[in-house]
Parts: sequence; C-alpha cells; structure tokens
Amino acid sequence: MQDSFIRDITGCASGELYALQVRGDSMEPEFPDGNVIIIDPTGVLKDGSYVIAIQNDEYLLRQYRRKDGKHYLAILKDESETVEIPGTEVIKGIIVQQSVPGKGRKARKFYS
Repeated sequence: MQDSFIRDITGCASGELYALQVRGDSMEPEFPDGNVIIIDPTGVLKDGSYVIAIQNDEYLLRQYRRKDGKHYLAILKDESETVEIPGTEVIKGIIVQQSVPGKGRKARKFYS
C-alpha cells in the first residue's frame, strides 16, 4: 500500500511547520497508520532523515538515503521498493515530530 497525503498549504508561509496524518502501512512500524506527523519544510536533510517527498503529484512519507552520491527514497516495510530520485528537489520537508491522536504529550516522538 502506498502512503499518500492531500494537503492545502496555500495559507502557510513557505517555512511554516505543518501537520499531516499518516495513511497506509508502508512506513510501519516507525509510522503507524493514523499517526500525526509534523513537517519542517526548511529542516536539515541528512542520510536517514524521514521526509515528505512529491512524486507523480502525490506526497509520500519516506526515508531519505544517500549512497555513492546518489539519492534514494525508501519505505520501511519493504526495502525492495527503494527508488532512486534525481536529486533533493522532490523533498518537501523533514519529519520533526510524530504523535498518536488522543494520547497527549506522552505519545510524542521527536526526530532531529
């Protein structure tokens, strides 16, 4: 199953944090279906970062990987679905936080 997101950020500044809800199971167990993620569009990208990327007009939650000067987007559930991307321009933000709806502050996880 492919994770996709629909969002309208026309009212957001380009550097403003925004939230999305995870849909699908391709990034489990790290990002279960239904959890809320916070994205920083100006975050620092590094190998292993969890990111929001756009491909074929869909927003995707993936893990960014860099090896031998090449860029990749990987899912956690099936490593065979790692795809090479032309560059980092498809990356639209870095995941900085995740939470479980209705569970309060104790159910938050932060990423750097």
